[in-house]
Amino acid sequence: MRGNRVLRVLKFLVFALVAATVLSYVVMHLWNWLTPALFGWRLITFWQALGVLILSKILFGGFRGPHRDWRQRIAERWGQMTPEEREKIRQGMRGNCGPFGSREPAADPAPKA
Repeated sequence: MRGNRVLRVLKFLVFALVAATVLSYVVMHLWNWLTPALFGWRLITFWQALGVLILSKILFGGFRGPHRDWRQRIAERWGQMTPEEREKIRQGMRGNCGPFGSREPAADPAPKA
């Protein structure tokens, strides 16, 4: 079991290195092809292209990790709940966060005679 995990990690690392290398070369060649002709900017090296790639990931993509689809998972769980379970969740959330209502429960209207 442990050997399988080590192999998976090594495969991921090799894939990540190859992907970063290929993407850096693509960024470098596109930059060196377009920006000097369009804007008069200087040519960049492979390492500068890798830096631009990492910077753009930080600024525009972020580092989401494994919890990036949390809204979809919560929606699926909510869809599988019974109405009683949903109401129990609403009661627990009431007044703590979000648009679930105020802390005081709504008063019942006067019964009709």
